[in-house]
Amino acid sequence: MTAPVFVVEHFDAGRGGRYVVDGPEGRHAVSVKRLRPGEDVILTDGAGRWAHCVVLGTEGKDRLIVQLDSSSEEPPEQPRITVVQALPKGDRGELAVETMTEVGVDAIVPWQAARCITQWKGDRGLKSLAKWRATAREAGKQSRRVRFPEVADLASTKQVAALLAKADFAAVLHSDFDYGSEPLATAELPTEGEIVLVVGPEGGVASDELALFREAGAKACVLGRSVLRTSTAGTAAAALLLGRTGRWD
Repeated sequence: MTAPVFVVEHFDAGRGGRYVVDGPEGRHAVSVKRLRPGEDVILTDGAGRWAHCVVLGTEGKDRLIVQLDSSSEEPPEQPRITVVQALPKGDRGELAVETMTEVGVDAIVPWQAARCITQWKGDRGLKSLAKWRATAREAGKQSRRVRFPEVADLASTKQVAALLAKADFAAVLHSDFDYGSEPLATAELPTEGEIVLVVGPEGGVASDELALFREAGAKACVLGRSVLRTSTAGTAAAALLLGRTGRWD
């Protein structure tokens, strides 16, 4: 097993490199993971900075004492991959965020598409967004990432179009096989810059949305002959892009 990952706010160690992990992360390390002296851990701020540490001991039920000598910075991956995810029903949104984080997506943008049954409004919308962000954080730790994906605020269709217009490569997963969508597996991809991929809702991307996205420079693409659910399509497409761009090597 690789060393478990814990999120910290800073890397300022005391004399001799002694560092204390406390709060919820310390409680998880001590009471749940039951880490012991000599075991390895990774500390990260979730934004690329990280440190390999060795457990020195514990204090109480929520304080992990580690040896932290120095920290490192993991540079951002290239090309950067952003997935615009239409809001799925129920807890499938968290499932999409979890699996996209695990494969290596860099940013996730929740999108209120015209055909979304789920609506993020008021307190419910804020709670749902908080769940997506918490899911990305926990999935980042579970998958041993030190740079977690950014989960943006809820985007409108016009805001998504603006994001697509700035991308070095933009695509919309569109499963209408009579439309003339091209295979994502053969699309020409950049080696750096920004890739933005739009995943529509279960009912598909509406025609006016698709027209707006194409006007912004996005291509309509398909993954294959089968039609995936919105909660799994982004993960499958991201895995394909990660392999084709060399990020999975």
